[in-house]
Amino acid sequence: MLEAECLIVQLVKFDYQGGFMIKARGLARRFTARGRTVEAVRGVDIDVDAGELVGFLGPNGAGKTTTLRMLTTLLRPTEGEATVAGRDLLSDPVGVRARIGYVAQGGGTSPESRVCEELELQGRLYGLTKTQARERGSALAEQLDLAGLDQRLTKTLSGGQRRRLDIALGLIHQPRLVFFDEPTTGLDPQSRANLWDHIRRLRAEHGVTLFLTTHYLDEADSLCDRVLVIDNGLLVAEGTPDALKAKVSGDGVEIGVEEAHAAAAAEIAAKLDGAHEVSTAQDLVRFRVPQGDTVAPELLRALDAAGIAMRSMRVHRPTLDDVFLTLTGRSLRDAEEVAHVA
Repeated sequence: MLEAECLIVQLVKFDYQGGFMIKARGLARRFTARGRTVEAVRGVDIDVDAGELVGFLGPNGAGKTTTLRMLTTLLRPTEGEATVAGRDLLSDPVGVRARIGYVAQGGGTSPESRVCEELELQGRLYGLTKTQARERGSALAEQLDLAGLDQRLTKTLSGGQRRRLDIALGLIHQPRLVFFDEPTTGLDPQSRANLWDHIRRLRAEHGVTLFLTTHYLDEADSLCDRVLVIDNGLLVAEGTPDALKAKVSGDGVEIGVEEAHAAAAAEIAAKLDGAHEVSTAQDLVRFRVPQGDTVAPELLRALDAAGIAMRSMRVHRPTLDDVFLTLTGRSLRDAEEVAHVA
């Protein structure tokens, strides 16, 4: 049996103290098909401290999933090196797998199996005895609001329940590092919010290091201590959500006026102290200023003096999408839509 196909690993008591839980240097992956070479990931450096909750953000096709698959030993890097959970990614992939949890985007449960059977099987694959697997499964079910569902077929679970079961399966062997691939994709807003709470508690109460990929800007903003942004196979930014947003110069302001007055309103807006990036789009005028919530009185007076009625006004703080736009010249949401179409 090939090493990559071997699911049964020796359970070890893993107590990783401090330092980097992930340290990757020059990680790259190329694919060749029909004589064409595609550089999916082009040499990324990643450091994740023990106990961090790190988000990996980027549009489809940017290299997120390829990077995640390399870090979880599912795909061998073309170049580079990494240490994951204290084990060398290239020379000791089995050691890495024994020490990490992986919650895939699509899940991996059998629809005809009961919840308790899935948990027990996963525990047994990681070397637990039947009794240990059942005890650990029961404890996780209690923690993840799955108590009382142990005899249910997995196909009868709701979307939120299935995702919580996926998390339980990834935690059955008590890893100190867990990878989440798009953990809340397809969930309704309430289920997403509930799952966010469970993810936060994993770190807060159990000290688990979490590395998650996401398409949702609000998810990365709300959950993550630090965010890594990847585009075209390269890291284009990293830092705390607040630090990244601070790179965007000022708050965004959008005012609505009659379309015939938009150009004149834009000229007035451009004269505000610190105003920049002034643009018009039909009956809307957009610009940035250092403090958007303080310009309203001055702007209203200037527009009134010019005989221009302001129909609406909206101020928004910089978002992670604004960061991506500043760095790449395109919206992250637009990039996602292009990737979906492609």
